[in-house]
Amino acid sequence: MKTAFIFFLLGAIAGAFALNAYNQREAGRSSPTAEPATSLADKAKNGATQARDAIADKLVEWHLTSDDIRQDLARTGQVVRSKAAIAGEKIADARIVTVIKSKYVLDRDLSAIDINVDCKDGEVTLRGTVASAGLIGRAIGLALDTHGVSNVTSKLTVVEK
Repeated sequence: MKTAFIFFLLGAIAGAFALNAYNQREAGRSSPTAEPATSLADKAKNGATQARDAIADKLVEWHLTSDDIRQDLARTGQVVRSKAAIAGEKIADARIVTVIKSKYVLDRDLSAIDINVDCKDGEVTLRGTVASAGLIGRAIGLALDTHGVSNVTSKLTVVEK
């Protein structure tokens, strides 16, 4: 009985020290000089805005603006963009397709149902329909911004809804 009481006492002391350490760490996080806490929804909105801005910058860099897309479609009927592959990097094609499709699901302007994604050895082909030439650029940009993708060929067509 004495042994059980000693273990109980040691556990209570260890718990008190852990609680004290936790409270000190939390107090350091919410110090008066710290920024006011933001809600989870605000953090999510800020993250989404930053991600959208980053993609917009990449669309310009990769020549995927509406005008660039229209010129490529008028010239060849398809849009092709490539990026340099990192040496020794080989990603499963099924994973690449899954990641790209999930990006389309999360984008409110693109339809994962209307866009077919095929991948072979990191080379992605997009087929289907979108509402505007700008959305072709966004679809290509999201695909090209996927780890393991080296080339994107778009055979997407514009069908205004």
